[in-house]
Formats: sequence, C-alpha cells, structure tokens
Amino acid sequence: MRHFQRYSLFVSACAFVSCIGYQPVFAQVMDRNIGSAPSILVETPLTHSAPWKTSVPAFSTPEEIYSNPLSIWLRARGINFLLDNTNEFAGAITSPTKGNTPGFENYNQGASDAGQYAMQLDLNWEKLAGLRGFATHMITVGRYGTTANRMFGDWLNHASEDYGGGGNVVVHLVYMYGEETLLGGRLAIAAGRMAEISDFAASSLFCNFQNGSMCGRPKGITDTNYAAGYPASTWGFRVRGRPARSLYIQTGVYPIENGIYQNYQHRTGFKFNGANIIGYTAPLEVGFEPVLGHGTLPGHYKFGAQLFSTPQSDNFYDEAGMPYVLTKDKQKQHSASWSTWGMFDQRIIHYRAKDSGLTALTGVIYNDPQTSLRKYEVYAALINRGFIESRPYDSLNLSFTYTKIASGVTRSEGYFLTKGEKLPNHATGVQRDAMVLELNYAIHVMRGVIFTPLFEYYINPNAQNNLKDAALLGFKSHIQFM
Repeated sequence: MRHFQRYSLFVSACAFVSCIGYQPVFAQVMDRNIGSAPSILVETPLTHSAPWKTSVPAFSTPEEIYSNPLSIWLRARGINFLLDNTNEFAGAITSPTKGNTPGFENYNQGASDAGQYAMQLDLNWEKLAGLRGFATHMITVGRYGTTANRMFGDWLNHASEDYGGGGNVVVHLVYMYGEETLLGGRLAIAAGRMAEISDFAASSLFCNFQNGSMCGRPKGITDTNYAAGYPASTWGFRVRGRPARSLYIQTGVYPIENGIYQNYQHRTGFKFNGANIIGYTAPLEVGFEPVLGHGTLPGHYKFGAQLFSTPQSDNFYDEAGMPYVLTKDKQKQHSASWSTWGMFDQRIIHYRAKDSGLTALTGVIYNDPQTSLRKYEVYAALINRGFIESRPYDSLNLSFTYTKIASGVTRSEGYFLTKGEKLPNHATGVQRDAMVLELNYAIHVMRGVIFTPLFEYYINPNAQNNLKDAALLGFKSHIQFM
C-alpha cells in the first residue's frame, strides 16, 4: 500500500509540473460538473430585461473533451446528454494513532482511491412536444473505491467525497423529476424523485474541494440522514418564486424515507414503492443574489431552515429525564427536529477573464442540539480563479471547516467510557470537535479535463482529541466526455 501511495503521489507531482505550463483554450471549471445543475439554477438571478414569456431555462452544458456533432444536433432538438468521470485519490503522510483499545489495531497509514462516473439526461419538452416551459431531468451514477479517512479513525468527514451512497452498482439513480418554469423564470414548480439538498443549502462552488466536510454540501446539513442529498433522493415537491430580480424564496415537501443512504433500501435508487416512508421534511429558503461591479462580482446570500416530522431520540436523556446510558432505559423521543443554515459567497475581486476572480465563502449550519450528532458546522473558503493571467481557468483554493459535536453526545460518550462500554458513532474516544483544512490547485489541462493536486489536514479526527492529527496528499481529476 505504501509503495502504491508513493507511486501515485509521484505521478501527481509529475502531472502538476507538466500541466502547469499548458495553455488552456476553453473554460472548464469544477463549478460546472454533472450534479451541479440544480444549484446553478438556484444561484442564477433574473436578467435586468428578463421577459415574462414561459420557457425552459438553458441546460447546463460543461465543456467536453472534444466538440461532439451528435451532442450539438441533439441539444438543438431539446436533448442534453452529459457523461463525465470524477476520480479522487488521498494518501496519509502521517502515521495513525496506536493503542490497545478495540478499533485502534485496525488503523494504518495508507492511501485510497474513489470516484464516480455520471450520466445526465435533460429533455426540453417544449422543443420535443410543444409543452411550453416543461423539462425533465435525470442523473445516474456508478461509484467505486473507498476513502482514506477511516484508516486513521475518522468517520465524520470523507477524505474523498465521491465515496458511498452510490449503492456499489453499475447504475444508481440519483434523481428523476419534471419541472415547469413559468413567467420567464419567476416561478418554477418541480416534482418527482429529487435530491432535496441539491436545491436547498446548495452551491456549485462547494465541489471545488475534495474533502467531504465541504464538497457536495457542508456535511452538517445531512446530519440526520433524513435530508436527501446527492446521490440519494426521495419523492418530493418544490416550488421556487422570484418576486424580484435578485431575490428568491423556495419551499417544498419531501417524504422521509428510512435508510436512504443504505444499500438495503436504496442500493439502485430505483425503489419507488414508498413502503419505507416514516415522515416528512419541509424546507424553506430565502436568498439574495446581487451582482456588483458592473456585472462582474456575483454574490449569493441565503438563509434557510427545515423541519423533520419524524420522531427522533434524545442524545442524552431517557424518558424520565435521566442519562439513558446510566439507566439503560429508553431514550426520550422528540416528536420533531429541525436544522437551520446561513450561507454566503461573494466574488470580491475580478480579473480579466469572464468568470475569473477571488470569491469568498462562509456559512454556518446549526442543528437541533437535542437530537443531532453535529450541533453546528462553520466553514470558510477562498476560491482564486485566473489570478495568473496566462492561466485564466486555473484556481488556487483554500477551505476550513469546524464541526462541534452536540453536548449530549459528548456527555453520553463520557458515561459509556467510564462504564467500559462500546461507544457509538464508531468512536474510540469521546467526541467534542473537529477541523478539516484543504489547500488545492485546480489545473485546466485541456478541453474538458481538470487535474487538482491537493493537501488535506484533519485536526481531531472523528472529533476525538485522543487521535493524532492526520495529513494527506492527493489529487482530484475531472473528465467531461460529452
């Protein structure tokens, strides 16, 4: 494993040196990968002269390796088919914690590779059948590999985000839904199999990074496993309105399906019978999207909350108000729980190229402290694209996340430890807080190809201060075939 790790890091370094001198001709950035299409629609304000005519918004068409005449012909007729691959490698350059406690003996210094191939199909039924404003969207993925963070004891934040949730099958359905867009984009109504967190608490900017505390969505927003995030989906209904050019409000209803991230229920994603529905979640989000600097400095400021109707267990008390770990009685049940978020990004400097500039991101997710594992997560990031004039589509990116474990979980694990009993959450020590840092440089190699060497650093892996900090080197690659 170590020889494989050294070889892979050597290849990454060589690729970095050779690619940095390549002059790109077309714009391909990680903001425009398969899966980002729903969030791109959310973060696109109306134009100053937006018409009121009902029509289908333009589909996402990332730059591919080569211009495909068939794709051009199909898109002109309302059929948008995309195919890509994202691969993520990470290898530890620090040794793991050693000890005699059960679980420690399995920790090792190693490397891993994970990834996915994805297919997206968008159909414009206005062009195909004259149904003005109506479109359907479908994504399927196949995932492979594993993630390195578990080798040093972390189960909170994947070192490779493209791990898990894909069912370990050739084809896993992510979402499949229809959307009607009315009044020139001022009203959009969608229903079908949907990934809630692709529309709510979402941003296409998050996957400029690889680690799972940031990429996809800040991990705290799916703390309960009841909020469906890519590549999981449930039946859902969502409506979005834009009362002003730079303002939107959206809400929806999504049945909570038990086990949406587990193979026994959603291995393929094609299980539609609803027999595992145990409640409903209702999100609400308001966003302000100013475009400053004569149209060169876009920003997104969003606030949201969601309510879960499904009963959940208290993380500390039993039904009599005593610590359940000590009494061994049933945990107190809460009839509902909730989650809230505030997310902000703003481009603050613009360079010469159209989509270049320095963008700052920050935000917080705050969960119901009585039922959650992660009480809150705070993040901050910088994306600096095109600061080298001859490399307008390269970007230097830095992210930081801080996760605070709910106090009830911390206290319960303390009691488990004093009683000599096994801890929950795969923990080998009391969980309190954790931090993850990532620094990467995304290289636009050629049409449709991005290669991103990166460095990750875990402070208090698994939110445990009895585990050594871990440093990893790796890379993320993205190839857009069609």
